[in-house]
Amino acid sequence: MEKKAGILLPIFSLPSRYGIGSLGKSAFDFVDFLQSTNQSYWQVLPLNPTIYGDSPYQSPSAFAGNHYFIDIDTLVEDGLLSKEFAEEFQINSARVDYGYCFESRLTLLKKAFELFDVKDWGYIAFKQDNDFWLDDYALFMSIKEHRDNSSWSTWAKKEKRRLNLGKLQKKYADKIEFWKFVQYQFFKQYARVKTYANSKGIEIIGDMPIYVALDSVDVWSKPQNYLLDKHLEPTVVAGVPPDAFSADGQLWGNPIYNWKRMKKDKFEWWIDRLRVAYTLYDIIRIDHFRGFEAYYVVDSQSQTARDGEWKKGVGYKLFQELNKSLPDAKIIAEDLGVITPKVRRLLKKTGYPGMKVLQFAFGDPKSVYLPKNIKSSNCVVYTGTHDNMTTPQWFDNLTEYERELYKKSCKPKKGEDDTHCLIRVAMSTKAERVIIPMGDYLGLKSEGRINAPSTTEDNWSWRLDENYDTPQLREYIISLTKYRSRK
Repeated sequence: MEKKAGILLPIFSLPSRYGIGSLGKSAFDFVDFLQSTNQSYWQVLPLNPTIYGDSPYQSPSAFAGNHYFIDIDTLVEDGLLSKEFAEEFQINSARVDYGYCFESRLTLLKKAFELFDVKDWGYIAFKQDNDFWLDDYALFMSIKEHRDNSSWSTWAKKEKRRLNLGKLQKKYADKIEFWKFVQYQFFKQYARVKTYANSKGIEIIGDMPIYVALDSVDVWSKPQNYLLDKHLEPTVVAGVPPDAFSADGQLWGNPIYNWKRMKKDKFEWWIDRLRVAYTLYDIIRIDHFRGFEAYYVVDSQSQTARDGEWKKGVGYKLFQELNKSLPDAKIIAEDLGVITPKVRRLLKKTGYPGMKVLQFAFGDPKSVYLPKNIKSSNCVVYTGTHDNMTTPQWFDNLTEYERELYKKSCKPKKGEDDTHCLIRVAMSTKAERVIIPMGDYLGLKSEGRINAPSTTEDNWSWRLDENYDTPQLREYIISLTKYRSRK
């Protein structure tokens, strides 16, 4: 077994001059950086469009790509924008500026669309290959734009219930073509990045949220796949119960799948979703994997997740169908949180690797996350994830008990700080793969945190300094990656 390592860095965190990371030069430069530091993986967060709150885990589409990631300089190179016009939209922004992206990106893309040839053979082929999701998405976004981005649940009856689709498509024909063009540009640019990454020996690990947002084309176009009432409102919503981190639990608000209905067509929507995802990723991390064994539901009128209940999930049936349609699918199961024996049995049956997060290890001497307790190679080890503090910040917040347990497991060598030591320990485990967040390698504290669950301020906005790539950083990462023959 060859041990490999990778780095977690969202696309939005890449340097750029347009308020957010993109699929342009900085993405190719990061691939070069990964190759030069002996990495095998680039793990990203969901690439879907974002809406209110800017979370990639609450998207208006489980299939579409985020148009904020379309690289403007590439559109200039492709002859769709003038350099002078594009430069008017450049800003200096140390954090992702979602407000600016919302105001400016569509202006740039609509200008590019004016010069685009809709008879382009690549564009026509893209539309034909993706019509099973693209047609609905383009219509959905056209109506949403016309309705000032209001939720589909507030639209006029004909639009809300998709009555006389032919008339709606004719009414919004120009807007529909634009939104298809936007997706073509995203997938075209992303394909260039992925092809380049693969040519350099880098596989991309993607991230798939288990649920979709209520205000999404997925729910609007196929309401029968969700537990909705006659008014198309959810009867119950998703969340997680109270725990040591949250007295009220987490009320996510996503609609719940009608698994009984989905079984009837052999989970066609899920298979389609994964099929499209594998055009973007080499490996997919499925978020909240335990929800397939049992999922937590809360009454849709509840204000917190305190009073919910667990329901039996779809279990192995979904993955059985997946294996038939996509037999070579590579999946990582996000199996964090309260994991029951039934969840462990499901994970074992699928054969998917789970996750081991070292930041969770030092509160219990029997923790399955302690480095010495990681007995199997079929797992992915992280110091922390996008939902955790950076490791330097985490060290500042350890209790005395946790710090003492940490010292028993991790003994810094001469010249090492605690973060360096924890990364080295991660590399020394039996795990086949180790993924380290970029913020840990940079030694960042709170300024490098990607997301703090149950908060709404300043999440999903951390960005790399454009001068991040230094000989010292490269050598630091190489020295740790080489530890215990991890490539």
